[in-house]
Amino acid sequence: MEEREETRKIQFTGKSSYIVSLPKQWIMELGLKQGDQIRMVRKGSSTLELYPSKFESRIPKKEDAVIEIDEKEEASAIVRKLISLYFLGFKTINVKPKNYRLSPIQRNTVKEAVKRMLMGSEIISDSSGGITVQVLVNLLELSVDGAFKRMIHLAKSMSSDAILAVKENNLDLAQEVINTDDEVDRFGFYIIRQLKIAIQNEHMLKEMGFRNARNCLGYRLIVKNIERTGDHAALIAKDLLEFKKSIKKEVLQKLQEMNEFCLSMLDDSCLALFKEDYTQAEKTIKKTNEIIKFEKKIRDASRLLKDDEEIYRIRRMTENIRRVSEYASDIAEIVLNMNIEKTLKKSA
Repeated sequence: MEEREETRKIQFTGKSSYIVSLPKQWIMELGLKQGDQIRMVRKGSSTLELYPSKFESRIPKKEDAVIEIDEKEEASAIVRKLISLYFLGFKTINVKPKNYRLSPIQRNTVKEAVKRMLMGSEIISDSSGGITVQVLVNLLELSVDGAFKRMIHLAKSMSSDAILAVKENNLDLAQEVINTDDEVDRFGFYIIRQLKIAIQNEHMLKEMGFRNARNCLGYRLIVKNIERTGDHAALIAKDLLEFKKSIKKEVLQKLQEMNEFCLSMLDDSCLALFKEDYTQAEKTIKKTNEIIKFEKKIRDASRLLKDDEEIYRIRRMTENIRRVSEYASDIAEIVLNMNIEKTLKKSA
């Protein structure tokens, strides 16, 4: 997206109006002519924005959507449709039965999905004849950066709590880790929705603080990596619920150290993202290679064990923790791609 700037003087005309001329080239490139209308918007105390009215009709208004549900449609299919429409930016989603009426199971599926997955959404109408979902969230109330930071915090807490649950053989805490995974996904879905809106609307792109649409793609990939971090913490918690016992203290201590290292790498990569720091991202990628030291310590400690079941569980935990380091490296690489232009030599 090309951004150009010109400076023009304000002139006074008549008794009550001020005028500003527009560059002729801009007018020609936009296909405007004398008599066309321009919509003016005052933003706060220091910004004025101009929008050619002739282009507004070309932008599709994504206000309402209607989806019809077959009586035999599975719950997972219904949820996928809801999430897809939420991503596309519709403000109202009407769920209607294709024939006859929605079953109690289908109604509960929609209500649970809205509650657990679609941030800023409420059900404003609910009957066997259909359900209406209203997306009420305001862009200004929760920024993309704000939602992203909250998402990172939750995913990191899940990882730490999952290890603590295993250490204490705490099944309640393990279940709480699994439940928190839904909250991480909610923030992820919300961010993806906002990114799609930003890509389609140049004004919203700037409002959300993105330099260009390419950065939105970078954020989309990063969000997926954070979601996966939460998923692996949930897998560790599910392992405890399945076997209902801890593992040897000596090995667990090394797993905890490895987990703390991986979370520190995740912190460093996300800090590089927020600071737009190419050098920090490069350092983070190199440092993630140190993960092999932690893996070796765990392998050495595991050789002393004789319980095959416990050895199997330790291998799974090691793999789940190691993946967080990989996601941190992936995020740092995305930061490199987003900020590579800053390292280029400026031509004389």
